[in-house]
Amino acid sequence: MSDYLALLMFPALLFALFMGIPVAFSMMGVALIFGLMTFGDSVIFQFVQKVNDVASNFVLAAVPLFVFMGSMLERSGIAEELFEAVHLWTRRLPGGLAVGTIIMCVIFAASTGVIGATETVVGLLAIPVMMRYNYDKGLISGTICAGGSLGTIIPPSVVVVILGPVADVSVGDLFVGMIFPGLLMAGLYVIYILARCILDSGAGPRLPRRDDDPPLSAKLRTTVIALVPPVLMIFAVLGSIMFGWAAPTEAAGLGAFGAILLTLVYRSFSFGVLWEALMKTLKVTCMIMLILLGGNMFAGVFVGSGGVTLANELVRSAELSGWATLALFLSISFIAGFFLDWISVLLIFIPVFIPLVVGFGFDPVWFCILFLIVIQTSYLTPPMAPAIFYLRGISPPEITLNHMFRGVIPFILLQILTLAIVAAYPPLVLWLPTKLLGFQ
Repeated sequence: MSDYLALLMFPALLFALFMGIPVAFSMMGVALIFGLMTFGDSVIFQFVQKVNDVASNFVLAAVPLFVFMGSMLERSGIAEELFEAVHLWTRRLPGGLAVGTIIMCVIFAASTGVIGATETVVGLLAIPVMMRYNYDKGLISGTICAGGSLGTIIPPSVVVVILGPVADVSVGDLFVGMIFPGLLMAGLYVIYILARCILDSGAGPRLPRRDDDPPLSAKLRTTVIALVPPVLMIFAVLGSIMFGWAAPTEAAGLGAFGAILLTLVYRSFSFGVLWEALMKTLKVTCMIMLILLGGNMFAGVFVGSGGVTLANELVRSAELSGWATLALFLSISFIAGFFLDWISVLLIFIPVFIPLVVGFGFDPVWFCILFLIVIQTSYLTPPMAPAIFYLRGISPPEITLNHMFRGVIPFILLQILTLAIVAAYPPLVLWLPTKLLGFQ
């Protein structure tokens, strides 16, 4: 029985979570109980080492910086400027408001890196306009939920800053590797919206021409004013990582500084705004770090008691192929996302999955991108979809849960299609990091 003790940690953890115990304390408590059963008092020294590991991991310093960057950008006025600039060019397309919303979500996600911030900010701007022009409520819901969830797969993502150290892969490689899959997913969203609104003009009507439509020169001027500052900041963060000029932590520092500059440029800076951003950063960072510490303790006891070796033996005794094992792991992650938040799924399963994935000869960076797509799909999938809860908080009563559930289904299918494409063609993830590594 003691040989299989490590595997009992997962049922014990799920039981604690369903009892309503917070995630961090559930993982710490289970780790403590099973650690004492396996290692005795010496497990305390292991936990102290885990505290030191988390506190001394310089990569994790990027977390509060990215959270602060996102918090400041929510209040900078950048979203309003982007909304106006993007929709100047897309408004005459079929479903142009929805297409522009997806494009805006890509730009804003690349500027913030915080899940939920994009959906909330963009939704507050886009929903009233699309409602005014009688867009299909399901299309509105799906566009906002799917576009807002791009913060998971569009760099820089706070998820990746946590995922990299846990999976023991380069955060920079993950940032670069997720660029093409993220753009592919956004492109599929745009193609779907255009196709649907061409076939059903009532779902997303073209906006009529107006006498006060701005001339081309005014459009260009508005676009430059709205796009140049965020593009410069995106390049400062992602470009410095891609070309090897800065580590993720240093790039996050540039982004945080750039966010402050943007609030000054858009004349929305105040000490009240700064204080609110700092307090939000403190709360979110403390939550993430506490859960991360609990996850490290849980993983440390599981690995130390032979859990990974045992899981490896069970997988091999089942005589599953590498691809079947990969599909099993991704399915487990998807189902777990119905009940747990992304950081819990990441911390519980990635330390177990990665050694087995590498053992089958798969690239860990590629697997991590597949994992991110699965987490994003779970984030969007009813009945527990967090994206729908975010939308419910900002949508008018005319948009019902039925509209939301119906609206996200096509986008979920597009995410599954993206997953299939990335799984079938790993160079979509691995080519750019290899080229940039060679460039450096």
